[in-house]
Amino acid sequence: MKNHIFNILSSIIAFYIPFQIAILTDLPLVTNLVLLIFSIQWIFFIPAFILQTEKFFDLTGSITYLTTIFVTLYMTGSNNFSDFIIVGCVALWAIRLGSFLFFRIQKAGEDRRFREIKTNFTRFLMTWTLQGMWVSMCLLCVLTALSSNSGILINYFFFIGLSLFIIGFAIEIIADEQKTVFRKDPSNKDKFISSGLWAYSRHPNYLGEILLWSGIAIMSISSLEGLQYITLISPLFVYILLVYISGIRILENQGLKKWGHLDSYRNYLKNTPRLFIRFFG
Repeated sequence: MKNHIFNILSSIIAFYIPFQIAILTDLPLVTNLVLLIFSIQWIFFIPAFILQTEKFFDLTGSITYLTTIFVTLYMTGSNNFSDFIIVGCVALWAIRLGSFLFFRIQKAGEDRRFREIKTNFTRFLMTWTLQGMWVSMCLLCVLTALSSNSGILINYFFFIGLSLFIIGFAIEIIADEQKTVFRKDPSNKDKFISSGLWAYSRHPNYLGEILLWSGIAIMSISSLEGLQYITLISPLFVYILLVYISGIRILENQGLKKWGHLDSYRNYLKNTPRLFIRFFG
């Protein structure tokens, strides 16, 4: 019973935080878009729970990004080139990541993280609601900027942000591809990757993710005013999520259980930065 109450409260908080930030922007469109984001998660949750499947969980996240960003562009009626650029950046990222994760789970047959989660109604609902929070928090600064009177402004912030997005996106793609190729090699079975970008960062794919969302936030910054600046929490949210909640913390605990007895793995942990690439020394 206590677990169910915790799951329900967590779901409420996960919805409340981005919804309240959306209200603070004083832009009704942004508030409605956050409602749309969570509605999509809850609608798809129903067949997912009935069928006891997680196979379209990640795909739904990507569809939500695409739906929300294009609805925003349509509702604002924007013809600004800069608006199309930032929408294109988000769309490109969502399509790439969504397809990558979808085909990965199709090949694996399941996402082991969901084995116990999907059988528990409130816990599974909480997971889908947290995905709504993830989409909302990442997109809030973009949605706010696009919904402003000026739209995305082209200035030095725009070009700095765009450059950072391109760098982060490239790092993420290269890191994921290197890991995919590494795992396909039968001789690497039950081994950890420490080559390519993974020789410089233990989680270069997450580094790319943080950089690209930082770029999106910087591209948006000139269009914000007053309390709208709170939406720039996006890259900080991504950092906290990946480092302390869902990504690195879980993966490194799994790594220690699997390879913690190996000197080579302990040396890898000691000499390789967890996230940020060490360029010197």
